[in-house]
Amino acid sequence: MKILAFGGSTSSTSINRQLANYAAGKVPRAEVTDLDLRQFDLPIYSSDEEEANGIPEGAVEFKALIQSHDAIVLSLAEHNGSYSAAFKNLYDWTSRIDTSVWADKPMLLMATSPGGRGGATVLEAGKATFPRMGADLRATFSLPSFYDNFSAEEGVGDAALGEELETAIATLS
Repeated sequence: MKILAFGGSTSSTSINRQLANYAAGKVPRAEVTDLDLRQFDLPIYSSDEEEANGIPEGAVEFKALIQSHDAIVLSLAEHNGSYSAAFKNLYDWTSRIDTSVWADKPMLLMATSPGGRGGATVLEAGKATFPRMGADLRATFSLPSFYDNFSAEEGVGDAALGEELETAIATLS
């Protein structure tokens, strides 16, 4: 199984990217592509921009990556209760190629943050809209207080949260 794993952030130290890659790496026999959103240099979406210059190559590349994988593990960064600007822009541009952005691929949708709500607001936004945009949403997971509950060496340190994540990951197998 080829899994596209990424965080909805352009931070070079994205905790969401770390969580997405950790979770994808736990799927048995998976080949994981670690996607860095910083590779997509896109103008801010507007109909005027699209009319003048067409769909940017970065959005076409992103859509091709989705198409070439069997599943998606995405962990959303929460910026002021919503998607990060970079993720939303890429999502908007890609929806202009095909409204089935996620191409009916199985998806594990997650969020984390340094705070106790673990990106709960943005996770709810994704749960509400991604299925309408072609996501086969298999499970969701929120990891609160990332720095208290996760380490690169041990993964999720809290036993109950770790079990919840394992259950979510198993939906992709």
